[in-house]
Amino acid sequence: MGKADIPLSLHDKVALVTGGGSGIGFAAALSLAQAGAKVVIADINETRGKASTLKISQLAHNVHFVPVGVSQSASVREMIDTTVRVYGRLDIAVNNAGIGPDSVAIANLDEGSWDRLIATNLTGVALCLKWELQQIIAQGGGHLHDTLRPHEGMAAYAATKHGILGLTRVAALENGKHGIRVNALTPGGIETELTSAYVKDPRFTAEMNARTSVFGRFAQPCEIAQVVVWLASESSSYITGSQYQLMVALGWPDNCEDSSWSHALVNSVAEPTGRSWDDG
Repeated sequence: MGKADIPLSLHDKVALVTGGGSGIGFAAALSLAQAGAKVVIADINETRGKASTLKISQLAHNVHFVPVGVSQSASVREMIDTTVRVYGRLDIAVNNAGIGPDSVAIANLDEGSWDRLIATNLTGVALCLKWELQQIIAQGGGHLHDTLRPHEGMAAYAATKHGILGLTRVAALENGKHGIRVNALTPGGIETELTSAYVKDPRFTAEMNARTSVFGRFAQPCEIAQVVVWLASESSSYITGSQYQLMVALGWPDNCEDSSWSHALVNSVAEPTGRSWDDG
């Protein structure tokens, strides 16, 4: 069977991954490259993004880094323009960049934190969709993918992520006629460098782990990335406007007396104004 005949092959496709410097984003970029795609890693952290680009370039050809601040329209547009300038087109976009929440109840909502989360997680995805769709519509088709994950005590964060789901579904409805598919992915607990540090925390017992997942463990970033590749491939050609929950249960324990550990598990630097849940 030739490479072009493999259903999951992304040979000669051009893929863009925001927040691609680490965590799920890095795993997605690597898996897309291994499936044959030309990959652009976009991240606000240039040091991290360039290092990840170098790692992937040693395993697969055609990978490029571009800095981006997804909350700024001009930066997002430049990201798309650079992608097209380097590789000639854009076929696949994984809108993964975002910042994490302050784990507080709605009654204690911090307005500044709310504004930062809305600007990055919701407006950021909307801006990415705007410029990506304009490019892909002009080309005649492609696939866009958004990530989201809400938790108790994270009102602003949950609002942005449910907003992303709404954007995903509307974008799918509006753009199916252009041959464009738009889907959302909801990952649960993911084992990154950051979460690994907290697995050693005495509060994170085997019982908690078992209640977090029916498998009694966190998912590996590569396991999430394989779903990204599948959604980007022709194997999912009739799927759009869908949300894929990869939590293998309810996600996080719902009655933990000290919920700070679940908040800490999902935080890492993504933008100067906050912390990212997936870029461990």
